[in-house]
Amino acid sequence: MASRVVLVEADGGSRGNPGPAGYGAVVRDADTGEVLAERSGSIGVTTNNVAEYRGLIAGLEAAADLGATEVEARMDSKLVVEQMCGRWQIKNAGLRPLAAQAAELVSRFAAVRFTWVPRERNRHADALANAAMDEAAGAPARPVVDRPRIVEPPREVGGADPAAREAAREVAAHAATARTTGSDATTAPASWEPRPSLTATRLLLVRHGETEYTEQRRYSGRGDVALSARGREQARATGARVAALAPGAVAVVTSPLSRCTATAEAIAAALGGVPVRRDDDLIECDFGAWEGRTFAEVREGWPGELDAWLASTAVAPPQGESFVQVAERATRAVAALCAAYPRETVVVVSHVSPIKLILRDALAAGDAFLHRLYLDAAGISVLDLWPDGGVAVRSVNDTAHLASV
Repeated sequence: MASRVVLVEADGGSRGNPGPAGYGAVVRDADTGEVLAERSGSIGVTTNNVAEYRGLIAGLEAAADLGATEVEARMDSKLVVEQMCGRWQIKNAGLRPLAAQAAELVSRFAAVRFTWVPRERNRHADALANAAMDEAAGAPARPVVDRPRIVEPPREVGGADPAAREAAREVAAHAATARTTGSDATTAPASWEPRPSLTATRLLLVRHGETEYTEQRRYSGRGDVALSARGREQARATGARVAALAPGAVAVVTSPLSRCTATAEAIAAALGGVPVRRDDDLIECDFGAWEGRTFAEVREGWPGELDAWLASTAVAPPQGESFVQVAERATRAVAALCAAYPRETVVVVSHVSPIKLILRDALAAGDAFLHRLYLDAAGISVLDLWPDGGVAVRSVNDTAHLASV
């Protein structure tokens, strides 16, 4: 089915809070700004927040009626936007059924993004809501808004955010069971219940495609070994998979080695040409004297050194780098990504050692994890990181896209 992206602009209010209330909603074509639908209504005597939720619900219903697949919902109500994103609790019992209804509507779309806008950027919906409030108060009707084809210049829609569907389920669950006491899940790192991914930085950790060293089972660290023919096919397949998993990814950040940059460029192309940035902290472990040698050759030539290296992450290969050192720069890379891309999705193309160490720390695992986890070439792992230190590992070493390569 063809994708149809729309903007929903919604508002609501009351004269007196509570008082005579009404709502308004406008649905626009995301590319042209053309008004596709208007909804408004007076709803008797109630509060501003109830009216605002009613406006959102009306706008989402209209978008669904038009067959929209992706929605950007814009409102000047900070409360509704934050609650629908799962960042604020719904403490008012009267709003919970409305939040649950809105969340159920959100779940019908492939992607939804909520955006707060200043009131002056929501004038059309505001005018519809004011006319509905006048009707509720029995006041003479005022002119609403003329309906030219485009009432304001079109604005770029934020990237698709399929994760909003999960946030919608979170909101619906909280709306049904919310308590007026207790900690907010978004500020509590330890929690059994799912957290809304919209507030997290999502990293798609991708190991580069195969090289000749991969096939020959050789230590491949700082040596700049290119992708093999199969590795290039894997990179293209991985690009398609990433585009399906995270169409809203805003950047690809990669190790500077060519096997990673070639994989990163294939992924960026599949995402529509998002920027590719190199980060030296994502480079593979320096295997020193073992670089380019087979596993069997290292076992035969350096048996004692190999045993010591396998026994401790603080031990480095001869003239090489320890996993403790790799972990330091991998941690630094992740922190930089979270700072640079808050609440965004980023693809990270790196190597076995940095990705294993990132996943080890994310899962609070011991060092034995490094020898028990297998990462395929071009495998994908997904990690969410919240500003308060919360972590969720959503998948590890996804290789479904490589079945036909």
